[in-house]
Amino acid sequence: MSVPGTLVLPRPPKTRRARLRWTVADSLTITKRNLSHIRQVPEQLIDVTLQPIMLVLLFAYVFAGAIHIPGGDYREYLVPGIFVQSIFFTAGSTAVNVSLDMTRGINDRFLSLPMVRSAVLLGRTVSDLFESALSLVIMAVCGLIVGWRVHTTLGSALAGFAMLLVLAYAVSWVSTYVGLVTRGPEAATGVTMAVLLPLTFVANTFVPTEGMPALVRPIAEWNPISAAAAAARYLFGNPSVVPQGQLAWPLQHPVIATFVWCGVLLVVFASLAIHRFHNAAAR
Repeated sequence: MSVPGTLVLPRPPKTRRARLRWTVADSLTITKRNLSHIRQVPEQLIDVTLQPIMLVLLFAYVFAGAIHIPGGDYREYLVPGIFVQSIFFTAGSTAVNVSLDMTRGINDRFLSLPMVRSAVLLGRTVSDLFESALSLVIMAVCGLIVGWRVHTTLGSALAGFAMLLVLAYAVSWVSTYVGLVTRGPEAATGVTMAVLLPLTFVANTFVPTEGMPALVRPIAEWNPISAAAAAARYLFGNPSVVPQGQLAWPLQHPVIATFVWCGVLLVVFASLAIHRFHNAAAR
């Protein structure tokens, strides 16, 4: 029996299936909460709408005439690289949002409710996946306008976009962990920019790696962004400068390498983020 006027919290489910349903329900609730902020403050979508448009237009019209891609058009080489770069920059906002929730005490309010703790992070990463999907749609439309085309089958093209979304979800967990370990949104912004800027430029995002200096080229070839960009070009049928026998394994097998990178990032940083979040909640 309960005392009148007291709050009776539901008991945690005992079966595995019931716990899974509870986790999914809580995660969807957090996802809806995060997406509702976009309706209230649409300016939050600037980094996933205007920024991709500016990147595509800037590089397509400024560098298209200056860079030669053997066997293809530079704009078709460029757009898949912009896809991958935008995914990493969009995921960077995850770190800021997670850090904001931590510093404002919003996560403490969630943890005071009868809900699955990990659902807070799951909801965050799922809502950010929707933003990444929106960004990809906008960039694809802009790419078609500037001359980018898909030269493979519909199934291969859909596989390319699915791979990019898997990458976006894996990278969002990296940013989630960064948001949990930094001491504020300003620090989270500084850390993500300090990592993302060199990571996206020391890659085949904009130019092939074969023309890079000898000391930089191995780093670029093993960069997960290079593998993802090469995989996207392969699945979309766009030109990709990959001389057989001259590049590292990730660029010889970019699709496999990209999914391997996604699996590693997801397993490692999802575990670290959930562990860090649980430790913070226990204090």
